[in-house]
Amino acid sequence: MKFSPMTIALASVILTASSGGIAQAQMAKNPMVGGAAMLPNKDIVDNAVNSKDHTTLVAAVKAAGLVDTLKSAGPFTVFAPTNAAFAKLPAGTVDTLLKPENKATLTGVLTYHVVPGKMNATDIAAKAAANGGKAMLTTAQGENLTVWQKGNDWYVTDAKGGSAKITIADVNQSNGVIHVIDTVLMP
Repeated sequence: MKFSPMTIALASVILTASSGGIAQAQMAKNPMVGGAAMLPNKDIVDNAVNSKDHTTLVAAVKAAGLVDTLKSAGPFTVFAPTNAAFAKLPAGTVDTLLKPENKATLTGVLTYHVVPGKMNATDIAAKAAANGGKAMLTTAQGENLTVWQKGNDWYVTDAKGGSAKITIADVNQSNGVIHVIDTVLMP
């Protein structure tokens, strides 16, 4: 039987909590992302710049002027698309979004991937369980995302009906948590 990263993270938290408390669960080692260690004492930006899988996201955050926001205390939950996720967009989309005249549109797309507050896999699963299997999350951009489970995998659905798979859950940061996703979400 194959288990998703989110299911494993949830099981790990439950097992750790039952054998020694929540503090131990929070101290568990973060997963590697993009070949780099993600350090829970660093903020979202300081960790993201070390991931070779998130160079496009980092460039977009810089172009949108969101570095200071994502370095602030937060906390934030970030659904972080990989370079491969950005590559799925129609040709020229990323280059167009990165142009200074499109800063407002880029900011809208990026803040659509950010949920105020820290929601780890356990929180999302509990919210989904309490709401008929779907967790509705309001983004910093103002629109909703829907998080749901299919088999052992968890997905995030955007306002246009597109879905992204959560490939790595619970990458803890000093100012929140990152969940890596395989598709860019569109408001």
